[in-house]
Amino acid sequence: MSRALNRPLPLGRRVAAALLAGFAVAVVTHIAVLLVFFSVNGAVAGNIPAISDYFTASSLVLFVLVSVGAVLGLLRRWPIAALVGLPASVIAALAGTSYGILTSGTAWTADAFGYVASSLIGTNLVYLVVAAVTTATMGVCVWFAVASMPSRAKVLVRMPSSRLAEGQVTHIDRVALDDELADTQWEAYVAVLEAEGFETVDVAPSDDHPDSVFVEDAIVIFGGTAVITSPGAESRRGETDALRPLARKLGYSVREIEQPGTLDGGDVLKVGTTVYVGRGGRTNAEGIAQLRAIIASLGYTVVPVPVTKVLHLKSAVTALPDGTVVGYAKHVDSPAIFDRFLALPEPGAAVVVLSDDSVLMAASVPKSIALVESLGYRVVTVEVSEFEKLEGCVTCLSVRLR
Repeated sequence: MSRALNRPLPLGRRVAAALLAGFAVAVVTHIAVLLVFFSVNGAVAGNIPAISDYFTASSLVLFVLVSVGAVLGLLRRWPIAALVGLPASVIAALAGTSYGILTSGTAWTADAFGYVASSLIGTNLVYLVVAAVTTATMGVCVWFAVASMPSRAKVLVRMPSSRLAEGQVTHIDRVALDDELADTQWEAYVAVLEAEGFETVDVAPSDDHPDSVFVEDAIVIFGGTAVITSPGAESRRGETDALRPLARKLGYSVREIEQPGTLDGGDVLKVGTTVYVGRGGRTNAEGIAQLRAIIASLGYTVVPVPVTKVLHLKSAVTALPDGTVVGYAKHVDSPAIFDRFLALPEPGAAVVVLSDDSVLMAASVPKSIALVESLGYRVVTVEVSEFEKLEGCVTCLSVRLR
């Protein structure tokens, strides 16, 4: 229980865990101290209200202080939690005793001040000890219990721009795009993710950026760290603006690729702790070097991959849940770079991992779907023809928050 959670904790969950931890510490401390003084004073029932009233203000202050400490992440390890509990209990005891004097009508004199101070080694001593111990035990346990509760996996999606048809194409010829059909297909894509158990998080749409629906290119997630990219196409660089505050709100530590480095998320393929990064038209050597510097301390190894035949690395290859890299061999510059490579019979046969035994694929690659199914995977299909006209695929339209 003393180990910090490895995944980021969204603000709402963190606040809820903190409030419940603070409440538990305050209530348990209050009841324990009440029982001690009840026993010491002869177990007379009539003494209970007076004892409870004496410590009520202190317990309210303790609740606030422990909750604040928990929000700040100070209840992740019990030694630190104990250090939080002790000063919190001192402040709470002083505040509670001072409040009792003020509400009784007693003048605030040197004698009153001396009484409050001496109470720390007298009446309030038991309170200090119990509060510190409870914070380091009950507080930590409750915080972790709430913070560790299973929740739906989240996935980022971004509504298509009204200027989607103006999106860039590099390796294919431009063809007419049906905006209405694109909207319908995007809604169906989102519905599939939700049906598969994902909670979709909407990134604010941007009509000024035609390619912004391809949210994968703007952000890459590595555990509790979100790397904001530096898109290789100058027209796309504003797409990252909405991702910075959203990533922080979701609890991620935010790092950024900076110019002159360029990096598109579509060039980043994670297979375990190995990160294959495409070096092509959208990602340059400086961008790869910056990414390596950022994630090396997180336990990841960057492997650069030449990309000359398609827009992004993940336009050529993606990976199955078991780590096998799959793709259309004619679009892959160097298949031997990958530890395990399986050729698929059609271009555009990208996969999005939904779970350990299921993947999402475009309906336009039936032969590849059949091959993946023959490997024992459940394949969920979706139509993305309008996004394929812009060199997009099923991976481009979302970012899983793992």
